[in-house]
Formats: sequence, C-alpha cells, structure tokens
Amino acid sequence: MTPTPSLHDILRDRVVNGEFAPGQRLRPEALRKDCNCSASAVREALFRLSTVGLVDFQEQRGFRIPQRSPALQHDLTQFRILLESEGACRSIRNGGVAWEARLAAAHHKLSHIESRIGGGMGAPKLLTLWTEAELEFHQTLIEACGSDVLKQTHARIYQQFRQQMISSDREFSYIAENVEEHRGILEAALAHDEDLIRQRIHNHLSRNLLPSEHSRADI
Repeated sequence: MTPTPSLHDILRDRVVNGEFAPGQRLRPEALRKDCNCSASAVREALFRLSTVGLVDFQEQRGFRIPQRSPALQHDLTQFRILLESEGACRSIRNGGVAWEARLAAAHHKLSHIESRIGGGMGAPKLLTLWTEAELEFHQTLIEACGSDVLKQTHARIYQQFRQQMISSDREFSYIAENVEEHRGILEAALAHDEDLIRQRIHNHLSRNLLPSEHSRADI
C-alpha cells in the first residue's frame, strides 16, 4: 500500500511542479482549506520548504514562490551535472547487475510516460507523474554511488532545479530530446562507459545553462 503523503510532501510537489506562479504569495490561511489542516501546520511546512530554497520567507512579508532566475538555474544545472556525473560513474563501478536492472526498469517507466506526453495526450495531467518518474530515473542513476551526502545534496538541488525549469517551460518543448537523451544515458551506464555517461549527462542538461556556457563540457 502506498503511504499517505505528508503535508510537507504535498506542498513540496505543488511548489516544484509549477502550480503557483513565480513570486506568488503563499497564504497559510488559504492553503489550509485546500489541505484540510490548520494554518499553523501549513506555516510549519512552508518554513521547512524555505530552508531548502523552494519557498522564500521574510519576516512581515510571509512566504512566496521564488522568482524565475536564469542565473540560479545555470548554477543549479552546473551542480546537477557535477553530482550526477560523479554519482553515475561511482554507481557503474559499484552497482552490479541489480543496479542495472533497477535503472533499466526506471527508464522503461519514464520512457512510457514521455512517449504519452510527446504524443500530446494530456500533458498537463501527466506533469506530476512525469516529474516523479524522471526523478526516480535520475536518483536510480546515482543510487549505488556509496555516498549518502552526494545523494542528499542531489535531491535538494534537483528539486530547486525542477522548480526553476518548470517555471520557464510548461509546454514540454524539450520532450522529444529528453526521450533520446535518457535512452543515451541508460545505454552508456549499461556499457560501463564513464567518459560517455559524463558527456551524455552534460548534453542532457546543458540546455539549462546560460547561452555562453552551452558548449562547455568542463563544468
């Protein structure tokens, strides 16, 4: 049985998946009605989200969704490239057949969802399902790296990255490229080719770098 998501997880998914506009104020009194809980519980969850950069908080001004920032997305992209490249290479060395099977299964799920979105079949309704599947694939990619710190840092960076990316592109204009790039990352992992997987991770994420940085592979 799937566990019931916590209030923190529900609000995290809502702010990450672009339900609120950049800069929008988040009012606990209004959100408590949606969540069927107390305003104090909403404030506590929003404050927790502010400690990991998913919500902005200022005394006397309350909680707001972070503004869209190309410079921030650039920095987050650089960190994702670093963390995923290192984590994937370590997983190739340590993961074995069991890890390869989990990665292939995660890719199969993601590929199916991306093919539905690519076919124009209700992309907005599939948004949450797609973001969960993509996160699962990228987390599985690094899960055998042997470093809890690397995985925890990646989880935090990934959520901030996703929030920035969703705010800039809600039309899935990159979905066709994603399908091919995810397949390429999987193939490099299964081939145990560390140089190739580093390059393919960079290529996959580089569209989110500032224009002058797109061609740089030595992040």
